[in-house]
Amino acid sequence: MRRPRETDPGLPDRPDRPDSDGYGFPPPAATAPLRLVVADDNPVVRAGLTALLSGRADTTVVAEAADGREAYEAALRHRPEVVLLDVRMPGVDGISALPHLVRLAPVMMLTYSHETETVREALRRGAGGYLVHGEFTAEQLVRAVHDVREGRPHVTPGAAKALMPQVQASASAHGVGEPAGILGGIPPQNLSQLQSDVGQSFRSRFQLSSREAEIMDLIASGMTNQQIAATCFISEKTVKNHINRIFAKLQSTTRSQAAAKWLGVA
Repeated sequence: MRRPRETDPGLPDRPDRPDSDGYGFPPPAATAPLRLVVADDNPVVRAGLTALLSGRADTTVVAEAADGREAYEAALRHRPEVVLLDVRMPGVDGISALPHLVRLAPVMMLTYSHETETVREALRRGAGGYLVHGEFTAEQLVRAVHDVREGRPHVTPGAAKALMPQVQASASAHGVGEPAGILGGIPPQNLSQLQSDVGQSFRSRFQLSSREAEIMDLIASGMTNQQIAATCFISEKTVKNHINRIFAKLQSTTRSQAAAKWLGVA
């Protein structure tokens, strides 16, 4: 004769179901990760961002693109929730692709460029945020991506600084104490705070000199030693000496490793 199963009188009878928690309650529903497309012509940046964002439970990269046209085609095919978009790319650049991409998904500009006109044009064309490499940590990037999906803009100091003259001029035109309106969908009060929660630069920890930082930017942009020498008006030997010191400070042995650390995607 089969022995009756013992039960706890204070709890519901335990069902023999592998998908329950043992007391009849269904398991919590898993939250799907936020789906992203990463568009950047620099393969080091793309690979670093993809590794970072796909190695988490709350984000995943569903496609990569090397220019604006590829980003648009990827967004059409994969229907991401956010597109991370570089500004300067061969073929169709990020600014040209923006009006088409924002019809498909929120767009976060993620770039080196913080020229005033570029920042303004990106926000005017519908970008939901503007992050400059080197001005955010990995966690701040993830938080910004989630916020942009929800319509909350993020701008790092380099981009916000480019907008401040326009904010101040708009404020003056409206008079003291009156609202200055919205610039590219971003409230001026947010800009005046420089988005401190996102934009605290971490590059200072590497303790590079201004010349070393300049050369590291050029390395990360994909330039060769010869191109860096021509850009900085120095010899290739001097470039190599700078790179040796840079690698030591960044504790890197290759250009890719150094660039990934410098961009905050390592």
